[in-house]
Amino acid sequence: MYTPRYTITIPALVHRGYGSRLALILESILIGFMVGLVIALFRYLLLQVDSLRQGIYQVPHTKVYWLGWSGLLVLIGLFLGWAASVRPLIKGSGIPQIKGALAGAVPLKPQELPLKVLTSLLGLGAGLSLGRAGPSVQMGAYVGKGVLSLLPRPDQEQHWLVSSGAAAGIAATFNAPLAGVLFVLEEFQVPFSPLFLACAMGASMTADAVVGFFFGVRPLFAFRYLPVLSLTYIPWVIILGVSCGLISDLFKRLLYGTLNGYDRCKIPLILRPVLPLLVSIPLGLVCFDILGGGHNLIESLAHDERILGVLVLLLGGKILFTVLSYGSGTAGGIFLPLLTCGALTGDLLGVYLVQHGYIAEGQNLNFIILGMAAFFTGVIKAPITGIVLILEMSANINHLGNLVLVCLCTLITSELIASRPVNTVLLERLLGRSPPQQRR
Repeated sequence: MYTPRYTITIPALVHRGYGSRLALILESILIGFMVGLVIALFRYLLLQVDSLRQGIYQVPHTKVYWLGWSGLLVLIGLFLGWAASVRPLIKGSGIPQIKGALAGAVPLKPQELPLKVLTSLLGLGAGLSLGRAGPSVQMGAYVGKGVLSLLPRPDQEQHWLVSSGAAAGIAATFNAPLAGVLFVLEEFQVPFSPLFLACAMGASMTADAVVGFFFGVRPLFAFRYLPVLSLTYIPWVIILGVSCGLISDLFKRLLYGTLNGYDRCKIPLILRPVLPLLVSIPLGLVCFDILGGGHNLIESLAHDERILGVLVLLLGGKILFTVLSYGSGTAGGIFLPLLTCGALTGDLLGVYLVQHGYIAEGQNLNFIILGMAAFFTGVIKAPITGIVLILEMSANINHLGNLVLVCLCTLITSELIASRPVNTVLLERLLGRSPPQQRR
């Protein structure tokens, strides 16, 4: 009698299929779809609260109204401080927490997702100079971890899928799927693997498509078409790269100093967000553009001409208010504020060069775009991500050569002055380590 050598059962087939490469990629696409829905909702709510804030500051009101608004901001600040004290892993951008989670040093708790969304909305909506990209990265990682809690996988594949969720968060935030993939490779230092690359691309493209369904498929910044900069402008591009390297290092020093200052003053965690929220009121009345992440300010630089003195005040105010906001410990990132600082630095140099006849009229927009990539490189120390991010956000490939040059100059400058990546330093603070700031 013939006896079959192998018996294949339905559970065995299911197990084999779930363990296949295709199943892993399909799971990353599922994560990307869910991340896209979460970030689409997050972006929609941010648009609503941003419109509300503009209405508050652009319409004249009585003193009683401003007293009431001040009281509301105090209550929001107290809630944000309470949330940060009871759930400390939702503080800040969330990127250092994800780096720590992938290294096995920090827990990743998907149940914190709703509180991360709420606190990010309240902080950004109330006017703090914070960004949405960092929180979106953490939200994406939360979604990835949540899916894995239902569909468990080996440790290596878990790291890949959590990283893919983080990449999807960047893609959905900036409409930049390729930048999302490159970000996790550079920032999280995930070992390169064709299978991981497929997972990250699947999640990022899916998240970008979902957000595009709700908001339209278009670049984040509506910059007009610009020709390639002349070769005679290369010295100015180099100067911009060096300047961004130095100013971005100052930005990081002020950020670390503010964090230390909050600690030295022994201000309770629950009270820390109240300070920048109250500071936002006079800032909003005098210079509304400094509030929020800075998206509208970046776009306005392409159309509105500002004198050098105003640009200097905007740059200084944006840097100081960003470090004050982030140092308070509430949820919110620095990606968009640092892009704004880079745009202001580029416009400052560009306007100066135009006024003195060194470059042609209107070419300062090129320096705005280059400044964003350079400042990103100086703070995050991820030049490839910075280059691709700005290319996708501006939808103009003509800047590629100059973007490479300016980011290279910024990176060299940062290395020469031993300026470390901001998220590495913040992770060390999170883990309770205090290495010398200038140590490589």
